Amino acid sequence: MDRPQPIETATAEMMRTIYRARELTRAYSSAAPDDAAGQRRILEELLGGIGENVSIDVPFHCDRGKNIFIGSNVFINMNCVFVDNMPIRIGNGVLIAPSVQIYTATHPVRAEDRLPPAALSAGNTFYITCAAPVTIEDNVWIGGGSIILPGVTIGQGSVIGAGSVVTRDVPADCIAVGNPCRVLRRINEN
Repeated sequence: MDRPQPIETATAEMMRTIYRARELTRAYSSAAPDDAAGQRRILEELLGGIGENVSIDVPFHCDRGKNIFIGSNVFINMNCVFVDNMPIRIGNGVLIAPSVQIYTATHPVRAEDRLPPAALSAGNTFYITCAAPVTIEDNVWIGGGSIILPGVTIGQGSVIGAGSVVTRDVPADCIAVGNPCRVLRRINEN
């Protein structure tokens, strides 16, 4: 599990990236459902990388888009939110159910560390943000309403039960459930 590192989130360039992602996700949501070529063009502009045979249902929300890398044969169901301050890497053959949230960003626990006095006196209204990448390996299924937190890797072939909050790495070929998410069993166990 990667530890979150401080990142700069309020530069002019970063704000342009975020605004562009908002424009593209809005265009994607408005695209005709039968215009696969048009949808694909928008996703290629929005995302950092996208494989073949990828379906992302709408609404879909992301922070930057360019930090999201998706393999082939991936289905992302409706109402998913990806906060991609750092890379989100999704392997091949991944199934992501509705309302899944993937966060690479977090904030310091202590209030004075989140918004230090120097930032207030400078007129900065942005909180201190830390981030760590998220990796979802090949052939993973993430159940509806699950939340994946910063720095997590979900191993190949694993299944995350609906409503789980994944706070730490999940090994390959496991069924993991709960809040916090824990390995229930290996997939090939009785």
